Amino acid sequence: MSVSNQEKPTDSVDQADVVAVTQQFLDTLPKDASTTAAISEGREIAAIVDLLGLSPKLIAAVRIYPLVRDRALDIKLLNNSGLNDLSQIIIDLVQLGRFTLPADWQPGEALAVEQSEALRKMLLAIVADARLVLIRVAEQLYRLRRAKKSPRQEQKALAIETREIYAALANRLGVGQLKWELEDLSLRYLDPETYKSIAKSLKEKRVEREAYIEDVISLLQAELDQQGIRAKITGRPKHIYSIWRKMQRTDRGLDTLYDIRAVRILVDDVKDCYAALGSVHNLWSYLPGEFDDYIANPKDNDYQSLHTAVVGPKGKTVEVQIRSHDMHRQAELGVAAHWRYKEGGASTAAFDHKIRFLRQLLDPAAVGEDLLAQIRDDVFEDRIYAVSPKGDVVELPAKATPLDFAYHVHTQVGHRCRGAKVNGRIVPLTYEIRNGDQIEIITGSQSRPSRDWLSPKLGFLAGARSRAKVRNWFRQQDRDQHHHQGREILERELTRLNVRNVATDDIARQLKQKNTDALYVMLGAGDLTSASIATALQHLRGTELPDKLHKRRRRPRREKTSSAVAISGIGDLMSNFARCCRPVPPEAVVGYVTQGRGVSIHRQDCRNFLDLNQRHPERIVEVSWGHSESATYPVDLTLRAFDRTGLLRDITTVLADEKASITELTTHTDKKTLQTVMDISIEIRDLPSLSSAITRLEQIPNIVLVKRKA
Repeated sequence: MSVSNQEKPTDSVDQADVVAVTQQFLDTLPKDASTTAAISEGREIAAIVDLLGLSPKLIAAVRIYPLVRDRALDIKLLNNSGLNDLSQIIIDLVQLGRFTLPADWQPGEALAVEQSEALRKMLLAIVADARLVLIRVAEQLYRLRRAKKSPRQEQKALAIETREIYAALANRLGVGQLKWELEDLSLRYLDPETYKSIAKSLKEKRVEREAYIEDVISLLQAELDQQGIRAKITGRPKHIYSIWRKMQRTDRGLDTLYDIRAVRILVDDVKDCYAALGSVHNLWSYLPGEFDDYIANPKDNDYQSLHTAVVGPKGKTVEVQIRSHDMHRQAELGVAAHWRYKEGGASTAAFDHKIRFLRQLLDPAAVGEDLLAQIRDDVFEDRIYAVSPKGDVVELPAKATPLDFAYHVHTQVGHRCRGAKVNGRIVPLTYEIRNGDQIEIITGSQSRPSRDWLSPKLGFLAGARSRAKVRNWFRQQDRDQHHHQGREILERELTRLNVRNVATDDIARQLKQKNTDALYVMLGAGDLTSASIATALQHLRGTELPDKLHKRRRRPRREKTSSAVAISGIGDLMSNFARCCRPVPPEAVVGYVTQGRGVSIHRQDCRNFLDLNQRHPERIVEVSWGHSESATYPVDLTLRAFDRTGLLRDITTVLADEKASITELTTHTDKKTLQTVMDISIEIRDLPSLSSAITRLEQIPNIVLVKRKA
């Protein structure tokens, strides 16, 4: 992108007059529907960007950009209007707008080559001139605001793209003004029920909370005035997304979160920040473990502030943020406070520090398919700090495990990791590291990574970089070995899901592989996980699926009638699921008219059904999965294990985590193998959920086998 001369004085229009001249130019354009809509969009995006203090020249370019992007205006017309100096800026913005995620993309999937390259160009634009990307982020915010009446699927796709890319970039660039609204609107579209629930709770308690905050502010102001500290104190706005994230991290309800009541103190300098902190702690006792000094240890996006939580008046907890006015400006504007080309000024150290991580991501040695995952790991603010046996402090991503720590120390340490000690105690490799934990890695003599480490659901690795190192190790192994191991993975997955009538070449094509052999190699190398097989089957057997089929009942029954199964040519006839095969969407199903029990629903490859079809073909009816918003599908599992204390508890915990209801469980002992055999009937959402549940059950100690019953 040509951006090096964007802030040189324009020969045709003075900087101070460029916005007015742009408005005059827009007034001369024909007012058809598309032109009017583009002009309105440019005006609204410019209003968002203007809050960041962009130059008049950039704001003028934003006003025209939607017209050029939508081809409602030929950019050559600017050459005769005195606005020719805006042309390159607009061209660069159009190029940035070409990056978009696929409509059916889901978090965790790798980007296609062309999408990864488009994202890389966007990051290059930040290194060149971050203001252009801020305009693109503002454009995304405009789209979110306009999407309130859009179809549900469009809202979800836009929200996922915003959360994964644009909110993350806004956070890393430190632009709090944009970040919070992007995150809140994304949550509103992705989880509207949760969003409305939190918003309603905040609204109901607003009057009481505001009155309490006013009392806190009065007491604080009097104390700071007495200490001679000049300060501005306000109630801190609470953002629904941040509340939701804290509820997720702490597994606590809204009523128990201490920072719903929060105030912010703005002072003149760093010295007054710490003086104000002393005054706060003199007034009220603080909560241990809830103090963070981001002035001495700024976040990666240069955010600085003091955070503390205290037991305030009436015994209620209050969060207090203390920062200088400059720190507050930095928190709201971020990179906008450090323009590289502003008025010909030199680059600032703060700006260079803020984009250094982007230079690392753009290293040609980086693996393209991991680019998006690296961004997600690097831009979000949650970090933890562990301590090595030598006393070195190691920074890790949130929810990091000892295995992440091992790979951070050295790739070979990770490959040879066999176990870990945290604070002197042996812990599983899935242990979630906490701030201040001392980590010691136990290694073996040979490299032996496990393919299970590549599955995010199993929780071995939290960092995309660590998973990339494991993936590269498997790539370097012998291709024949990959082929053999991949065949075993595919056969095992199809066997435990009890799927027989799907061609492996169809699965390969669904996963964008040339043939079955290529699929084997990708599975064996760890580039595809076993969970992707269930997802491929889901798409092969039907894309639009109901979330659930049966409504949950207090008294579980093995056979249920459901209007969520559409029976062709029969009408509202009673139906039930055949106990012999227990179909799960999107498996192909067929109906058989029974005597006295309505229509029995079978899988099309069910052996019992094939026999019935030969004997009574006149009873066969076409059926299809209907649509329902409320419960699950019955599935029967067989589980073999060596009995131990707590085994049943661990099994039920895993199934509860996967949102699977147990409707029946029987157990007996196999005298030949001395193993406990459990027959478990569950209700679960769909085939990928079933695959995930089986995978997690297999990880439980003492369990030998888990498979779906034929």
